[in-house]
Order: sequence, then C-alpha cells, then structure tokens
Amino acid sequence: MLYTNLHHVMTAEEHQKLISENENVMICCGRMGPMCIPVYGIMEDLEEEYKHVKFADMEFDNPEAYVIRNVPEVRGFMGIPFTMYYKNGKLVKATSSIQSMSQVRAILDNEFAPVTVS
Repeated sequence: MLYTNLHHVMTAEEHQKLISENENVMICCGRMGPMCIPVYGIMEDLEEEYKHVKFADMEFDNPEAYVIRNVPEVRGFMGIPFTMYYKNGKLVKATSSIQSMSQVRAILDNEFAPVTVS
C-alpha cells in the first residue's frame, strides 16, 4: 500500500474502471521512494486546482500493475515512477522518473485543457 492521500488503484479491474469512467486521469505507479514521493506530493497539491482530472496511485510491485508496467509506451523506461495520463480511456502521455511541478502542470495543461465555449 502506498501511503499517500491519493485514490489507490489496487487491481487491473479498478484501473480499467477508473480510466473508463473519468475523462481525464493521471496515475502514478511507483513505490515510497525518493523519485516517487515528490510526484505523489505534486499530485496531492494539484487535486484541488485540477478538479477535471482524477488523480490516483498504484503500487509498482503489485502484480496487478502489469496494466501499466507492460504497455508498449513504457518499454524503454529506466526509472520509476511510471506516470500515466489517460484521456477518454486512452493513454495520451507516459513519463518516468521524478517530475517537477512545472513538468506535471505542462502535461496536464496540454493533455487535459478544459474545453471553453465561446
């Protein structure tokens, strides 16, 4: 179990339900280590601001995390966490290793920009 204040995804079934029921999803798949903890903190800080995005974590060592560890987009990744961004159930961006607040914001703003009606 990851000790974060994020929604915890425990099974492949929960993962599928989360990405199919929410338009914008960011899932950080990692451990409680020095490269992962800062990303969880950033996600916790941004939850209130990005209400149109569902933030979650998944434990990297959980056998059910194969749904993240085995996708082609992460094949060359060398470090954790694997951070996945889903739009309408489809993977639109994947990153690995530590990320800064500005890097995460740039991805969220680019991939999940709210549609404004003029």
